[in-house]
Amino acid sequence: MSGPEYVFDTKHDRYPLAVHVFLIQQGNVLLMRRAGSGYADGRLGLPAGHVDLGETPTASAVREIVEELGITVDPDRLTPAGTMFRRSLEPRVDIFFTATDWTGTPQIREPHKCTDLVWADPNDLPADALDFIAQAWTDAQNGQILREYGFTPVSR
Repeated sequence: MSGPEYVFDTKHDRYPLAVHVFLIQQGNVLLMRRAGSGYADGRLGLPAGHVDLGETPTASAVREIVEELGITVDPDRLTPAGTMFRRSLEPRVDIFFTATDWTGTPQIREPHKCTDLVWADPNDLPADALDFIAQAWTDAQNGQILREYGFTPVSR
């Protein structure tokens, strides 16, 4: 391809794009206790991260899992599990995946960002799990591909 790889349209808002992965083992999901980011520190979240410029969501999920947990997930083994347009400190778009097999044993690789790993029943998450995770899990189980979360519902 010749010319610039990306041309940015500055007339429209941009939303941060993040990926989250439900790593499932023996019916439980792996949660990570957040630390040091200034957002939801002390709460449990999924392995997750922002999609970098020029990166696909799948490649981002694979990269984040290696960086955060030191395990390798084959991109072909990541199953799309839904999308959430979520109101947070700023509106964001979250893409969820599930994975049930990987290479390696999860361990904390970024202690400045994560202080604890917790295996939990995804249908009965700990009270200190981020609030949108339960909804994302329910949506994934029910095949709901898009959720608008945290906004005032629009009548249809």
